[in-house]
Amino acid sequence: MGQIGRLLTAMITPFDGAGQVNYPQARRLAQALADSGSDGVVVAGTTGESPTLSHEEKLRLFAEVKEAVAGRAAVVAGTGNYNTQESIQLSIEAGRLGVDAVMAVVPFYNKPPQEGLYQHFKAIAERSPVPVILYNVPSRTITNLSAETALRLSQVDNILGVKEASGDFEQIAQIIQGAPKGFRVWSGNDGDTFGLMCLGGYGVISVASHLVGKQIKGMMELVLQGKTEAAAAEHRRLLPLFKGLFVMSNPIPVKHCVNLAGMEVGKLRLPLVEPDQNTAATLRELLRQYKVDLPVAAPAR
Repeated sequence: MGQIGRLLTAMITPFDGAGQVNYPQARRLAQALADSGSDGVVVAGTTGESPTLSHEEKLRLFAEVKEAVAGRAAVVAGTGNYNTQESIQLSIEAGRLGVDAVMAVVPFYNKPPQEGLYQHFKAIAERSPVPVILYNVPSRTITNLSAETALRLSQVDNILGVKEASGDFEQIAQIIQGAPKGFRVWSGNDGDTFGLMCLGGYGVISVASHLVGKQIKGMMELVLQGKTEAAAAEHRRLLPLFKGLFVMSNPIPVKHCVNLAGMEVGKLRLPLVEPDQNTAATLRELLRQYKVDLPVAAPAR
C-alpha cells in the first residue's frame, strides 16, 4: 500500500494572471509544504478547485508535483467525481504517472443509494493501479457514506482508508472500531483532528497546514505520545484559525491567506471569487495572530 503519512495537505492550485495553472508555482508550493511538515499532498481535490480543472490540467499537475517532491512527500491525486467510468480512467492515468494513491469523493448531485456508493468505489479500486482513499464530505455531496458502507469498503482490496469530513464522531468511531488493521481514517476537517486521533484515527488531510503545518504536526505528535493535555491546548490555540479558514467557501480563505503570507498563488477560478473587503480584513487580522510555517521563498528543486 506504500507510505501515505499522517499529515497530508489538500493543496491549492496556483493560477497565473491569465487564470491558467501556474505549474512552476505548484511545484514550489508542494516543496514548501513538504518543508513545513506535510507528509504528502492531495492534488486536484476540493481545495485545489478540481471542478474547474480540465482532465489535461489535472494530469500535468499530478506529474509536475510528483516530480517536484519525489522521495520527500507522497502525492495523492484527486480523481473521483460522479462519473464512475471517468473516475476509473483518471485513476488509471494518474497511477501511470507515478502518484502514490488516488482519492475519490462520494458521488454528488444525484444522491446515489449506499449500494451505489459501494459499487462505485469498488469499481474504482478494482481498476486503479494505486491505492484508493475514500472521501466522505456530506456538506458538499449531500449524500453521506455510512459507517456500514465504509466498513464494507474497508474489506475491498486496494482501498487504503477514508478521509472523513462528516463531523459525525459516532460514525467515525464505528469505522475506526470496525475496520481491519491498516485501514486508515484521516480527518477531513482541521477542527476534528484532535478528537479523531484520540479515538484512534490516523491523521488529517488538512487545509490549515498550508500555513501552520509544523504546528499541526506537533499537535498530532503530542497525541501519539499520549500527552493529551498538551495536545488539547495546542488544538484550542489553533482552533480559531481552523474555523477562520472556512468563514467562506473553501478554498477562498486559504488561498487569500497564502497570498497574504507571501506565496503568490493567484486568484480563484469562477464561480469562486475573492473575499469581500470585510472578510479580507478579518483574515488578515487572524493571520497576524499566528506564526506562518510555510517557507514562502522555497527554491525550486
